[in-house]
Amino acid sequence: MPKNKKRNTPHRGGSAGGGGSGAAAATAATAGGQHRNVQPFSDEDASIETMSHCSGYSDPSSFAEDGPEVLDEEGTQEDLEYKLKGLIDLTLDKSAKTRQAALEGIKNALSSKMLYEFILERRMTLTDSIERCLKKGKSDEQRAAAALASVLCIQLGPGIESEEILKTLGPILKKIICDGAASIQVRQTCATCFGVCSFIATDDITELYSTLECLENIFTKSYLKEKDTTVVCSTPNTVLHISSLLAWTLLLTICPINEVKKKLEMHFHKLPSLLSCDDVNMRIAAGESLALLFELARGIESDFFYEDMESLTQMLRALATDGNKHRAKVDKRKQRSVFRDVLRAVEERDFPTETVKFGPERMYIDCWVKKHTYDTFKEVLGSGMQYHLQHLYNSAAFKARTKARSKCRDKRADVGEFF
Repeated sequence: MPKNKKRNTPHRGGSAGGGGSGAAAATAATAGGQHRNVQPFSDEDASIETMSHCSGYSDPSSFAEDGPEVLDEEGTQEDLEYKLKGLIDLTLDKSAKTRQAALEGIKNALSSKMLYEFILERRMTLTDSIERCLKKGKSDEQRAAAALASVLCIQLGPGIESEEILKTLGPILKKIICDGAASIQVRQTCATCFGVCSFIATDDITELYSTLECLENIFTKSYLKEKDTTVVCSTPNTVLHISSLLAWTLLLTICPINEVKKKLEMHFHKLPSLLSCDDVNMRIAAGESLALLFELARGIESDFFYEDMESLTQMLRALATDGNKHRAKVDKRKQRSVFRDVLRAVEERDFPTETVKFGPERMYIDCWVKKHTYDTFKEVLGSGMQYHLQHLYNSAAFKARTKARSKCRDKRADVGEFF
């Protein structure tokens, strides 16, 4: 959970050869300084031939489309790292299409492979590239940069390194999210990125509250106004409002109790108005957020009382059994499934445990907080979520085995002392 005072403990793992994080930072700073003389971005796309100057990897678009599977066929970690170095260089190319393809290629690799040590050494270079693309790139390039920033923070995990990335990119992301002249799709991607990176890296409670407020200012524009009818009409901004709501809900799960109470008071009676939106994704996002809010409220006060419970449950029951002929069948099916679970959560305090399989292992999701966190990261990582889960499980299992062996060695030593 974020704290007012910054922690001084080093990030997990340090750097590869046993050197401290300072050595890794110095390496990254050197790498980051290599592109200072690169020509600034141009609006015109150079020909595909401009791609061939970096590391012999001439077509980043093929990596972006095929992902790291292409590298698996060739076999080695060295191949992967060699081509990633080329892609990192290509994020500085004069061609916007080349930069975008390079960003997407790196993102795909980081989504499906654990490359912590490789990324740790190059995080400053990558952060610089992402910053430049967010500031100077156009819509598609900005979206690719924001998506990469999310995965970069996921790879690094909580710690000083990801905090530094958030400090650099956070103000830029916030500016884009609040910029009414920016593309809705870019603002939407930046809202998700801001939520994920803040969830992982925020260590300053003031910054966390500021991020929550930024996201609130976006999604609350979809709330029903007193003069409005009983239906929330979707607009082109609705997709942005949905992403902002989901990011806000994610961050609420790491807030101190007092702040959670404040947010509950502010939103508990307004959030249900979004259930009347004519956009199915907004209805679902609002329903799942409400279920999570009820879970948080009851975690704070077991006898939590909601004044408008009868009205709310009627609305939820209607959505759980919706047979509106004007809605698409797929939308109705998805909505009914979600709202049956939301209704159970609100009425019965129940959650249908979900089982996630990855390799021979299983993970059980037994509450709305876990479900929302899992869903958010799955959206960012896509099919790579399975690989990340397997890696984390193997790492945990290795640590557990090491600990167990240490205990056994200690016991043998103790026995030896007595005989």
